[in-house]
Amino acid sequence: MDRHEILKALSHPVRVEFLEWMRHPEENFSSQAHPLEMGICANQFEKRCGLSQSTVSAHLSTLEKAGLVKTRKVGQWTFYHRDEEAIGRFIDHLKNSL
Repeated sequence: MDRHEILKALSHPVRVEFLEWMRHPEENFSSQAHPLEMGICANQFEKRCGLSQSTVSAHLSTLEKAGLVKTRKVGQWTFYHRDEEAIGRFIDHLKNSL
């Protein structure tokens, strides 16, 4: 766990919002054609936030690099879901170090 990468990822409100949306995918991405168990398709973030594909990809990439989300590639699509274990470890780290 690289706490600096995680803090960097959490420093942008859009990335925090993405994580919040992924926490309750059935409430926030109910229009997705693929089962939500697969994760959230990147284009669903684009539709929800209105940002360009490249901007959304950059935000998701930052979250992935920080280890806060995992990806699953299916054909041409990439699906994202929160890494609850990594998020929990980071929260525990903050509790014990600050």
